[in-house]
Amino acid sequence: MGYLRYLGIHIVQSRHFISSTDNHKKSFSRSVNAIFGKVGRIATDEVILQLVFSKCTPVLLYGLESVSLTLSDVRSLDFTFNRFMIKLFITADMNIIKDCQAYFGTQLPSEILSKRRSKFLEQYSNLTKLLSALSLL
Repeated sequence: MGYLRYLGIHIVQSRHFISSTDNHKKSFSRSVNAIFGKVGRIATDEVILQLVFSKCTPVLLYGLESVSLTLSDVRSLDFTFNRFMIKLFITADMNIIKDCQAYFGTQLPSEILSKRRSKFLEQYSNLTKLLSALSLL
């Protein structure tokens, strides 16, 4: 598969600017498995969730606020995170997973990405306004 990698974003097709999230998901799974390998079942669920949110979620979402993703890509990111939750809580019941997410106050990657994208677009808009005011644009 031919693609161009630039700043952590894998550009698959340039005509319509399609990017791939496959490497993000692989890296996330690898880092989650590394955490499970180090702490195993010794650490509490709270500790594991905190480690995953501080170390692994940035790996999953790196640079994705700057590209437009398809709905299936966003759902795929959520699915990857839900698979981690299924592994952590040893259940396949999505109702239990949603209850655990609510109890621990975790957010799905789609929610985090939406907030990050809004912030990115606001900063980009402010920069564009500043540059036009300085007559540099």
